Amino acid sequence: MRNWFRNVALATSTIVRGMYVTLWYFVRSFRRKAFTQHFEYPERPIPIRPRYRGFHRYDLTTCIGCDKCARACPVDCIYIDKEKAAPPAKGFVVTGFKIDYTKCMFCALCVDPCPVDCIFMGSTHDISTFTRDGCVVDYATLPLAIAWGQDTLNPTAVHESKRVSLPVWTKAGEKSAGASG
Repeated sequence: MRNWFRNVALATSTIVRGMYVTLWYFVRSFRRKAFTQHFEYPERPIPIRPRYRGFHRYDLTTCIGCDKCARACPVDCIYIDKEKAAPPAKGFVVTGFKIDYTKCMFCALCVDPCPVDCIFMGSTHDISTFTRDGCVVDYATLPLAIAWGQDTLNPTAVHESKRVSLPVWTKAGEKSAGASG
């Protein structure tokens, strides 16, 4: 009989302790501020840890186009476009370095094999877009201050880098007809 009362007391005290922790967190959640009030996001940046793995930083000027980062990526989200360098120079010239962030899992396995340290994980955590096309970032077309420098990788810069700056194509017949008339 004594053993039964001891088990009932132990079960009751365990339940009371568990409910106390639950109630304590419940009350704490009503006293704290909302996320946007606490961090004032997006006006002020959110504090992040030093080893945070955000969106990549990439330096096109030092990249040698060795494809080691693309081969190390477990989900194949890095696409490198390169051309042979002019005859006096050796190696490759990188013309496109795209990362598809719909596939990327931010594992940082692409950072370690790079022999010239031209890619590393940055501290940017937000690149909100309305389409999936905005999640594919071509670092070769971004300005160097955004791709590598202190400026943040933002959706506006990514959208501006996708803008085609070539002249609008017109048919030869329309051009001559417009000029003669």
